[in-house]
Amino acid sequence: MSVSPSLTPTCTVQRHWVEQARKVPSPNFNARPDPDDIGLIVLHNISLPPGQFGGPHIEALFQNRLDHEAHPYFEGLRDLRVSAHFLIRRDGELVQFVACDQRAWHAGASSWRGRDNCNDYALGIELEGCDDQAFDERQYAALKPLLAALIRHYPRLSRDTITGHEHIAPGRKTDPGPCFDWARIGAWQ
Repeated sequence: MSVSPSLTPTCTVQRHWVEQARKVPSPNFNARPDPDDIGLIVLHNISLPPGQFGGPHIEALFQNRLDHEAHPYFEGLRDLRVSAHFLIRRDGELVQFVACDQRAWHAGASSWRGRDNCNDYALGIELEGCDDQAFDERQYAALKPLLAALIRHYPRLSRDTITGHEHIAPGRKTDPGPCFDWARIGAWQ
């Protein structure tokens, strides 16, 4: 779903998949301890190679198909098995890798409000970007309706349950980073 900054699309969740998202299934997921316990949204940033946008590398990483010889940085990712529920590309395209009722592997060692293992109960949204560059307007235009749909569909979610990777893994992670404008999505951090 590529969006224009002047167009605010709507999103619909059906059977734990967002209808407006391009589906790119990842093998990197497993069952949640309680599929009804979805109570957190974690925002991330990702770019492969770091600071470079576009190309197939993020999707390839989440599908265990990354060509580790395509860039020197990729060698360090050889044994990494990760995923997220969603990716929002720079142009606003929405991609879904894992059904929301399944546990994607995005948070790692993490804790939120005294509760560990955020992957067990969180949805992970990757924004194509990095800590030191502003996010594209089209990404905010795609993120806002996605968040609204998830909050409508999953009763434990609210604007108060949206956080960053940096907040659930402080000292270990820094994303989505200082260039992410929390006020643009109505979340408080």
